[in-house]
Amino acid sequence: MGHDESMADIPPVVLTIAGFDPSSGAGVTADVKTIAAHGCYGVACITALTVQSTAGVRKVVPCDAGLVRATLDELADDLQIAAVRIGMLGSGEVVEAVAGFLESVRRKVRHIVLDPVLKSSSGADLLDRRGAKLLQDRLMQLCDVVTPNVDEAAFLTGLRVGNEDEMRKAAVRLHELGARAAVVTGGHLSQAVDLLSFTSKKGVQQEVFRGPRLVSNSTHGTGCAFATAMACHLALGRGLAEATLLAKVFVSAAMTAAYPVGHGNGPLNHLYRLNEPRRANQAGDGAGKTQE
Repeated sequence: MGHDESMADIPPVVLTIAGFDPSSGAGVTADVKTIAAHGCYGVACITALTVQSTAGVRKVVPCDAGLVRATLDELADDLQIAAVRIGMLGSGEVVEAVAGFLESVRRKVRHIVLDPVLKSSSGADLLDRRGAKLLQDRLMQLCDVVTPNVDEAAFLTGLRVGNEDEMRKAAVRLHELGARAAVVTGGHLSQAVDLLSFTSKKGVQQEVFRGPRLVSNSTHGTGCAFATAMACHLALGRGLAEATLLAKVFVSAAMTAAYPVGHGNGPLNHLYRLNEPRRANQAGDGAGKTQE
């Protein structure tokens, strides 16, 4: 397609800034699957290489901060980026590079979603102490939505976060720290409660999204999938509440449709929708003939 042709049919470009997970359950390769599942075009900047599998994270090697910044600048010069999802950053130097990039494109990119990845579910540190401080003090203020789980919210706010009331208090504290909007995800709680909190002229407004807690071994990368799905829905023009609800629905469906991969906590089935037309076709050649 030439540059002078209509842009109407070009999908929104969603940029993921995150680490590389060789097992494709989380990080940039999982994000690109999620972006494709939402009808958007995914581009990526890798912030760190990891040695990991479904069994856990063994090693983290942050990328050179100069390479990260050069990659981001190159993508922004070439593409019209509709939304950004920020995940694992690995080092303080990379946090600084990403913050500097966001400051340079803030007027051009309307939707920036920060998933404050601090530790893996297996307990490995995914961001150094300096990086965590920079994320709190500088990066969070540059983003439109921050999507911590309850443990990440507790770290960022210094508050205990173990139930819905404490999630509400933590969200208010996140606003005080500079977050415009926050979704505190509670998939690990007895009931899967997600809390959307945002500021407006009326003050802090909050909305709770409840759902059954899914018991599954396919939970690797749920935070990545949620934040990336949210970035996609925002890029597609949906509001915060609708984006939160649809991201929650996507993660639940991708978990339910997952199949066992590896010996540990396996990945979601990010592309579960690809199987739906096939099942429909298998369900009835006869049904198709009846409609003819």
